[in-house]
Amino acid sequence: MTQKTPLYDAHVAAGARMVDFGGWEMPINYGSQIEEHHHVRRDAGMFDVSHMTIVDLHGPDVRDYLSRLLANDVAKLGEAGKALYSCMLNERGGVIDDLITYRMDDNWYRVIVNAATRENDLAWMNQQADGFSLDINERGELAMVAVQGPKARDAVIRILASDDAERASALKPFSAAECGTIFIARTGYTGEDGFEVALPADEAEIFWNQLAEGGVKPCGLGARDTLRLEAGMNLYGQDMDTETTPLESGLAWTVAMAEERDFIGREALQAQREAGVPRKLVGLVLEDRGVIRHGQVVNTAAGDGVVTSGSFSPTLEQAIALARVPADAQGEVTVEVRNKALKARMVKPPFARNGAVCDGIN
Repeated sequence: MTQKTPLYDAHVAAGARMVDFGGWEMPINYGSQIEEHHHVRRDAGMFDVSHMTIVDLHGPDVRDYLSRLLANDVAKLGEAGKALYSCMLNERGGVIDDLITYRMDDNWYRVIVNAATRENDLAWMNQQADGFSLDINERGELAMVAVQGPKARDAVIRILASDDAERASALKPFSAAECGTIFIARTGYTGEDGFEVALPADEAEIFWNQLAEGGVKPCGLGARDTLRLEAGMNLYGQDMDTETTPLESGLAWTVAMAEERDFIGREALQAQREAGVPRKLVGLVLEDRGVIRHGQVVNTAAGDGVVTSGSFSPTLEQAIALARVPADAQGEVTVEVRNKALKARMVKPPFARNGAVCDGIN
């Protein structure tokens, strides 16, 4: 049986087309995925992301535990409220999940992981907790709404109480604060400014409706995927998984190996670096007409690769993709689409952010 978020009735009332997404009934769009995409780039849109998993970690050993668990270094979180993007790796260096960790105080960190990986993530996190003094608590009673776009922050701040609005206004990118019963983080997955807001489930629909009355447009998973692809952000299960390392997934910048920190997967990553990382994740812009999709073969002079994520880009009005190709691949390539070899060129993601096409893409 599929699960429903606290905002299910609001989605149906707004005319959303609902689909099964990893065991959850979620809105794919509310009529036009393209219009929702443009609204986020130009104004403000909101996404129900209550299916994602919020986990609170409490205890005197929580920092040491996360230092062992994550490829990025939580010691970078010098102040309360700071956020860190990282991968959680297996012993082979494969990516179990990508996640954001917030430092709330010395003995409390909050982790938000993907919905589809929830069961494996929690099992792995509990397995690795042996020997550390901490509690791992899933916060299933919380809903979460992502409000994204150039006008998103103002839309949220307008409906907060004055003290909370002041705290939210002061948040820097990749930081968070508790505002009463609401947790507000200035993070996102679209390449636009905005907030991700966790709040009690029984307050979610009121919050959602207040945003809608303020002009924030409900947006579905379809627009969320094209926005994140334009922003050059990886999708777990396609652009990374347990058989690929961060070094092969365009995420070397999230691996902190400068210090002699003994995190899970470190030895495997060191060995891969010494042997030479065999593949890399690149961006593709299709120069012929067509649409690139996940799984299509990419032909390069250095050997074949594969499209990991592909779609039509509403901002570029061209097909774009992320692809894993041989490390030596350069220049123009072809993508096999319906038995035709279509021309594409490799670029460095992101493709579009902050309402505009990024430099070097066109």
